[in-house]
Amino acid sequence: MSRIEARIEDLGLALPAPMLPPGNFKLVNVYGGLAYISGHPAIDGSTVLVQGVVGRDLTVEEGYEAARLAALSIIASLKHELGDLDRVTSWLRAVGYVQSAPEFHDNAKVVNGFSDLIIEIWGEAGRHARSAPGQGPSPLDVPVIIDAIVAISE
Repeated sequence: MSRIEARIEDLGLALPAPMLPPGNFKLVNVYGGLAYISGHPAIDGSTVLVQGVVGRDLTVEEGYEAARLAALSIIASLKHELGDLDRVTSWLRAVGYVQSAPEFHDNAKVVNGFSDLIIEIWGEAGRHARSAPGQGPSPLDVPVIIDAIVAISE
């Protein structure tokens, strides 16, 4: 078991099944020491775990939890693509798109669910640049979709 997988287990968490790509694209594209990660919601294989609009159907706390689950989905895709999560040496950037009600302005608090978990698992190597824009209707009515870029070792 890798150091990162042991840390996930120590936190009492489990990885979901890797997301199935809903189209003709890669979920993780490795190039030149980087892994570019396509947008992931809170999903287990092809089963969406959370749906709704933050600020209308969901609270900030529920959105935060959805972002944590999206982080686990991303980690599952990284494990599937890389084999060893210890190959992830640094989280560089993440964008968390929050499906939010027009009057909702706490997108950053929602996406903190992703950032907090990544830092809990990777420590300082998990600290990343980030944006958290609000958006209108999202695919599958998911509250948050997160994409990211990580540095990897051979």
